Amino acid sequence: SKYKDREYFTYLLRRSYREDGKVKQQTIANLTELPEVTRELVKESLQGRVFLPSEEAIEITRSRAHGNVAVIRKVMEDLGISELLSSRRSRESDLVEAMIAARIINPQTKLSTIRWWDNTTIPEEFSVEDADEDELYVALDWLLQRQETIERKLAQRHLSEGGLVLYDVSSSYYEGSHCELASYGYNRDRKKGKKQIVYGLMTDSKGVPISIQVYPGCTSDTKTIGEQVDKIKEEFKVGRFVVVGDRGMLTQGQIEGLKALGGVDWISAFRGPTIKSLFENGKLQLSLFDERDLLEIDSPDYPGERLIVCRNPFLAEERRRTREDLLRATEEKLNKLL
Repeated sequence: SKYKDREYFTYLLRRSYREDGKVKQQTIANLTELPEVTRELVKESLQGRVFLPSEEAIEITRSRAHGNVAVIRKVMEDLGISELLSSRRSRESDLVEAMIAARIINPQTKLSTIRWWDNTTIPEEFSVEDADEDELYVALDWLLQRQETIERKLAQRHLSEGGLVLYDVSSSYYEGSHCELASYGYNRDRKKGKKQIVYGLMTDSKGVPISIQVYPGCTSDTKTIGEQVDKIKEEFKVGRFVVVGDRGMLTQGQIEGLKALGGVDWISAFRGPTIKSLFENGKLQLSLFDERDLLEIDSPDYPGERLIVCRNPFLAEERRRTREDLLRATEEKLNKLL
């Protein structure tokens, strides 16, 4: 209908019928307020089309996970993983990227990965539908040959002159017996009688991985630091940087070696006996912590070095409770002897 210069639309559901030989019409419902899509459904239904619930109209014969794969693929693209692996795309690079995605979603052996990832869209997303477990191992060999190149690319991205380099060592034990590097050593997993490998991870100040090196399981933490420093200076071409390591990593002997290199500073922590020596020599006075929790002291035993000391009240409270618990346990056992 029209009123003045405007048009108005009304949608009515009507029926025709005969009465006394005359054709009449009856309005059954006013559909104007319904959404257009609903009005179309009513119209098509009256024309004979049959509509069913989706669970009845569709039969699901196979369902594969895609959302997590798509997210990981997008993150890998943003991080430039393809460019890190190789300047040119190849079968091996596709397989490695697919293994990275699979490793994030569901870490398994290579054989289990091949059997599992057909339940996801990983094979299609990375164009590895016809891959088998043997190809995955071949791709890992290809990746190992490119490790130095990849690490140099990461160093160019994340390391800078005068920046921080974080480094620490860990280990993993082995159930098998065919790993050439597996040997007995200090087992961080507390698995007695198990051989292990040791690996050192280097990162930038934000924890972004730069390099990883695997060592025989009997290698001590301190023996790895020299090789890592040489890698930074020689392979990554960073002339001046700061190494941050714990007291087990940067011993006094290692620090003396860093001094001789030049261009390498360090941040580490004293062991308990050294702290006790500073206290007994009067260089570290507990009264200094009455007003401040963090301060700098000097010692002629460490010329040219900054010694920063701090008091941790939470650790002090924890140790106080530990002492009380040990004393209480000791008294209980002694009382049983009386």
